[in-house]
Amino acid sequence: MSNYKFLKPYTFKNGVTVKNRVVIPPMTEGSSLADGSVSDEELAYFKQRAGGVGIFISPVANINPLGKGFPGELSVEDDKFIPRLREMAETMKINGTRAILQIFSAGRMSNSAALGGQQIVSASAVAAPREGFETPRALTEDEIEQTIKDFGQAVRRAIQAGFDGVELHGANTYLIQQFFSPHSNRRNDEWGGSLEKRSKFPLAVVKEAHHIIEKYASKPFILGYRISPEEIEKPGISLDDTLWLIDKLADQPIDYLHISMGTVFRTSLNNKDDKEPIIEKIKHQVNGRVPLISVGSIETPQQAEKVMEAGIDFVAIGREYIREPRWIQKVMDNDENAIRYTISPSDLADLNITNAYWELLQTTFHSIMHVSNEPDSPDITDFSDKLAPFEGAQELKSDH
Repeated sequence: MSNYKFLKPYTFKNGVTVKNRVVIPPMTEGSSLADGSVSDEELAYFKQRAGGVGIFISPVANINPLGKGFPGELSVEDDKFIPRLREMAETMKINGTRAILQIFSAGRMSNSAALGGQQIVSASAVAAPREGFETPRALTEDEIEQTIKDFGQAVRRAIQAGFDGVELHGANTYLIQQFFSPHSNRRNDEWGGSLEKRSKFPLAVVKEAHHIIEKYASKPFILGYRISPEEIEKPGISLDDTLWLIDKLADQPIDYLHISMGTVFRTSLNNKDDKEPIIEKIKHQVNGRVPLISVGSIETPQQAEKVMEAGIDFVAIGREYIREPRWIQKVMDNDENAIRYTISPSDLADLNITNAYWELLQTTFHSIMHVSNEPDSPDITDFSDKLAPFEGAQELKSDH
């Protein structure tokens, strides 16, 4: 077996051991049933990719009806979903893989069609600065408190469904990030204004999630948090803002931070003179307090090993796991030459890729069918401003 560092196990501070450092990041495949239930097609897709990696993070699931972002999206907003979610967790946990359920509210990144005619919501009544996006209404203070509780109840359902953990989706311009962003949060109450007040919602969600874990989990349960480093909007989240929040998060009862970027070692989008990779800045800020998952355009074993050599704890492989469900097994068998880096339409049935998923992939990222090893190869999310808001482009991350 190959001697790559990413094949070594890792034990979290809560005692949970992961058999290797490779993560399948959350990638929306748009294949859930209309009501948000897990479909048989999804179970087949998950089963084919589980078993090798240490951690498998699910496609995102909404925590309440107003949190839905797009058709074909998972839901964890009601106890009625627990039985099928239990099947999903069992499928993802094959051969010791740790199954993590990612949860979110889309906020202003949704649209009224996805919400059955209801107006979308956010921290403030400010539309996303992208063509065709609707103007949300601001959540009331009571609705904010209820949304925090809804995140907690989603965590409870994940525990009861048998997942090994949850990931709070605080990235990719969704609701948690919307509260932290000065672009989407123009509130002048306790939930907005200063940096500290804009961080109140993200930190409150973490606190509630941890409370629910302590109350309901009978064994150690992983709590992760996903974050995007900066926004290009003006005003928007700066790297300094993010490093401040990361400093706060690293002292919270979370088990990992997942850094969402299009390429692992990319530098600032806003300050071209700053040549230090953002992941290095974050690593220094965290200073070993919490493990990091890094993602972005990793396809080959050699690229994955460079992430390990940079002192990052986990490497997430997205696009490549769509193309090659047995990536890590082939690495472990010293059969790297057999790793698939392309997709043909004739491969879709073999890869358990539904027609809906294939259409989404083609629409969102035209080069999914062939390998791209360019250092600045973009994440699928980078193309999201070209899509209609209901297509879920923010969550279709082949490298997240």
